[in-house]
Amino acid sequence: MTLTELKYIVMLADEQHFGRAANNCNVSQPTLSVAVKKLEEELGAAIFERSKNSVYITPLGSQIIQQAKRVLEQANVIKELAASGKNQLTSPLKVGAIYTIAPYLFPHLIPSLHSLTEGMPLMIEENLTENLRPKLRNGELDAIIVALPFKEPDVVTQSIYEEEFVVLMPKDHPWTKLEAIHTDQLSTDNLLVLGKGHCFSDQVMEACPILNEDEYGNARTIVNGSSLETIRYMVASGLGVTVLPKSAVTHIDNTLLEVRPFTAPVPRRTVALAWRVSFPRPKAIEALSQSIKYACQKLSL
Repeated sequence: MTLTELKYIVMLADEQHFGRAANNCNVSQPTLSVAVKKLEEELGAAIFERSKNSVYITPLGSQIIQQAKRVLEQANVIKELAASGKNQLTSPLKVGAIYTIAPYLFPHLIPSLHSLTEGMPLMIEENLTENLRPKLRNGELDAIIVALPFKEPDVVTQSIYEEEFVVLMPKDHPWTKLEAIHTDQLSTDNLLVLGKGHCFSDQVMEACPILNEDEYGNARTIVNGSSLETIRYMVASGLGVTVLPKSAVTHIDNTLLEVRPFTAPVPRRTVALAWRVSFPRPKAIEALSQSIKYACQKLSL
């Protein structure tokens, strides 16, 4: 039994597809398939059930995979401990952040981090919360920046800042005559939001439940965008309005777009930093936390 084989079964369990699992492990599908079969034969137990188009985890396999995850986490701790014995602020820090935070926070965060750590490199990944979560647990990422709520066993979560939501509209929109927008008004115009999987769109819908129905009580048609930047372009073209986190409107084209705050109570989100309890570089985490707070000052959050 090897750590590589354990990594293969964990990835296969996550993907439930040999091709995708092999691609994520940077090996060929036959290589991964042979390694998984070899491990099953060594253990004398079936971890997976295989059909022509699907892969299923057996009840015993589920227990084996959970233990394999713990073994991989602890193996990664050994590597991290060795690295921490050098200088906690010189080795690269692997940081993940959700799509609606990373592009706006990191430009202000990195200068502060360089100043605090004398140039600690960052390896950055943008992704959905549901994808960042397992990468934090298995050691592919050292810390992640996400919106609350976020709970994960053996993970520390530290609230860093609160961010208000604002309304973005075309320059010639009638709402530009208003000083602030009430959440109920959003049901009267074409609304653009992020697609499925983005927690920000869920937060918008939760903060503004009336968005689920139009003014006649019917289910509303909402236009989905792949990113906040894409949505911003569609708003500029006159397709509709959108709700953005305040940090996402620091640099907009004022010849095409206008921003308005919400009336009280203002919808908002809480952004947090999360890392494993066992992560052995507390000074790096502290430097990252301080840099995020500095970035918030720059963004007036």
